[in-house]
Amino acid sequence: MLALHPALARAFNTFNGHVLFATTLSARQRELLILRVAAVRQAAYEWRQHVVLADDAGITPDEVARIAEGAAATGWSLFERALISAVDELLSDAKVTDETWEVLAAVLEVEQLMDVVFTVGAYDLLAMAFRSFDVPLDDDLK
Repeated sequence: MLALHPALARAFNTFNGHVLFATTLSARQRELLILRVAAVRQAAYEWRQHVVLADDAGITPDEVARIAEGAAATGWSLFERALISAVDELLSDAKVTDETWEVLAAVLEVEQLMDVVFTVGAYDLLAMAFRSFDVPLDDDLK
């Protein structure tokens, strides 16, 4: 998809490169956020790609299923419940509630809090693009 617009691809890959490779979040935290975006936005391509990465980040198949259920699913720590809630809040209201922010801020530094917001934003944008352009699943993801 991005190969059709090289200038856009370069710009986006610079930003997304930070989200994937230079983030201050752990791989587990990042993948929890990305998978929740994919679940909420029903972005099959994004979901399937990141289920593979979730395993590498130490997220179990049971946890992957719970991500789709959301923050109310049993088994999340208070902090992970807040991460998942932050995704839902950002996608619905473009703002993390004070209650969720307080839980996140008790664990994360300012740069990490910023990476939470920007990770959700980057993958929401990708979900929009994948769905709008009807990006087909790669053969290995079918």
